[in-house]
Amino acid sequence: MSVKEIERAIMRLPAPDFGELREWFEDYAAQMWDKQIEKDLKAGRLDALLAEVDQEYEAGLGQPL
Repeated sequence: MSVKEIERAIMRLPAPDFGELREWFEDYAAQMWDKQIEKDLKAGRLDALLAEVDQEYEAGLGQPL
């Protein structure tokens, strides 16, 4: 199935089904993001960024969320 076919099928969904699909897709996208972050962490791609955050925190530049 092509992306265009999927798009056409989505456009034909009734509103409740579209809402269910949207929720599923948002959850799936979040899971994919989490997996990518974990992969990047394990590969060391975020080491420099995390070191910078640690330095800023140690310098008192951090603020509570």
